[in-house]
Amino acid sequence: AIRGCRETEISHWSEESQQILQRVRDTAFPPGVPQLSLVHVLDLDKTGYIKPHVDSVKFCGCTIAGLSLLSSSVMLLVSEQNPEDWMALLLPRRSLYIIRGAARYEFTHEILKDEESFFDGQKIPRERRISVICRNLPVLPAPT
Repeated sequence: AIRGCRETEISHWSEESQQILQRVRDTAFPPGVPQLSLVHVLDLDKTGYIKPHVDSVKFCGCTIAGLSLLSSSVMLLVSEQNPEDWMALLLPRRSLYIIRGAARYEFTHEILKDEESFFDGQKIPRERRISVICRNLPVLPAPT
């Protein structure tokens, strides 16, 4: 699903980074919601892109929160039921995005290639982009 990318998961952060991540978590997740301890980091090069996908419910829960760093980008959400139902989101450098609810389960999301990166008719130049992504734990089905 991802081209031109290095990715890792990080569990130990500097004190300053931990404070920033805690602000992200406090904003994105209600109190008491169990979260994945590992933070997913994507390092997307200038020519890289993220193909349309819905994150697996096996690996993360109902909310995805990401910090977009280094470069602005355009995220495209497209309904799986009706591809004519879509929305482009401008993710400015140093912004936070949160995907939950219908956007999480019923829409694919992708980061557009540099040559496709337009928002409201304006070219959004894409350079190297790092995203730092926090997720909550998946909800396991009740035993039957």
